[in-house]
Amino acid sequence: MRLFCATFFIVLSLITPAAAAPPAKQLFGAKAEGSAQRPAPFGSYAKGCVAGAVELPETGPTWQAMRLSRNRNWGHPSAIDFVQDLSRFAAKQPGWNGLYIGDISQPRGGPMLSGHRSHQIGLDIDIWMRPADQLRLSRNARENISSISLRRAGGAYVNSNWSPQHHAILRAAAKDKRVARIFVFPGAKVQMCKEAKGDRRWLRKIRPWWGHHYHFHVRLNCPRGAKGCVDQAAPPKGDGCADAERWVRDILNPPAPKPVDPKAPKPKPRRDFTLSDLPQQCAAVLQSR
Repeated sequence: MRLFCATFFIVLSLITPAAAAPPAKQLFGAKAEGSAQRPAPFGSYAKGCVAGAVELPETGPTWQAMRLSRNRNWGHPSAIDFVQDLSRFAAKQPGWNGLYIGDISQPRGGPMLSGHRSHQIGLDIDIWMRPADQLRLSRNARENISSISLRRAGGAYVNSNWSPQHHAILRAAAKDKRVARIFVFPGAKVQMCKEAKGDRRWLRKIRPWWGHHYHFHVRLNCPRGAKGCVDQAAPPKGDGCADAERWVRDILNPPAPKPVDPKAPKPKPRRDFTLSDLPQQCAAVLQSR
């Protein structure tokens, strides 16, 4: 009976006008476990879902998942494998025993009840900047401990928390062929450009973005053969250092705001996605046991 009611609710959301349909974030946020399907990401990083997601164990030999109450330590198997691989590298760095892992995705991906617009297809991973020196944190501690910020001057520079280990871990992540791009605050990118030696091609994947000073955001490529997955366009050619330097200049000397046209129509508020906005496979992901 419960399965029938859930299926009816999902079907109803597909045929109900968008204005009256429940937000997709409510449907996906209510799921406590991954779907009983073959692993597959559907849609794009900010508009999709993931079938057959795997849960990152709460604690491993070289990692701990943080903020467990959010239940966002789920991802496509390639994301879980990546976390475990990078954490083993991190554990070899002085002062680090591994990684603290923030949000990956909800059990079935999709829009989240709060926070991110992306992280919807199980291929986005937030990794804390705080060195994981203690891997026996309790559930309660993981709800209350915070990461550390690495930024100074609004993100134009790194602060004294920046270390060669941060550089090494970010470099290792960027050199992984599974990775499409990594988001960090502009000052970190500029600092890495200054420190990089030898082959600089990996720097192309390190992209400046607002925030991202308490954690860095790894975005993986769509896995090979994932036909329903939509990759983001590749980063511009080159190492991207000049672009990051422009971000820094704009932080230190903000450009004058553009004049406001009083006759211009007001921008419409962003509408929550409904299930009908997402790839059609997402209905089956919700219906699956």
